[in-house]
Amino acid sequence: MSKSNAWETDLLNLLFNNTNAALIGDATGLRGSTTAGSLYLSLHTADPGEAGDQTTSEVTYTSYARVAVARTSGGFTVSGNAVSLAGNATFPAGSGGSATAAFWGLGTAASGTGKLLYKGAIRPTIATGNGVTPILNAGTIVTED
Repeated sequence: MSKSNAWETDLLNLLFNNTNAALIGDATGLRGSTTAGSLYLSLHTADPGEAGDQTTSEVTYTSYARVAVARTSGGFTVSGNAVSLAGNATFPAGSGGSATAAFWGLGTAASGTGKLLYKGAIRPTIATGNGVTPILNAGTIVTED
């Protein structure tokens, strides 16, 4: 079974833009958070899979850290059943180590296990390491369907 187009859009707006989803439950609908907060992008050497979390196959180059993206229209652009980064996501420059980032993840935690919400392949892959600043471009996209 799949979701209706209207529900896909409402769900993505709730999750990525902290926008209420009307007509679910009581008259106020499914409410966004009091404080929108952020979601966190991560880089992975292999597909974390559906059973994975934010640490599954996560890169470990020196200076690496996840990147916070605000749950607002300034962080994410929702259009129909798709959501994309509103701007580039720039990871810290490497100061040592190396890994090849082949997948990105989007989850709930700035560090540690965290709940992995979405994941996708990076094309072309990014060879990380000393002096390399990995960037996921605006338009990196998640699609519901």
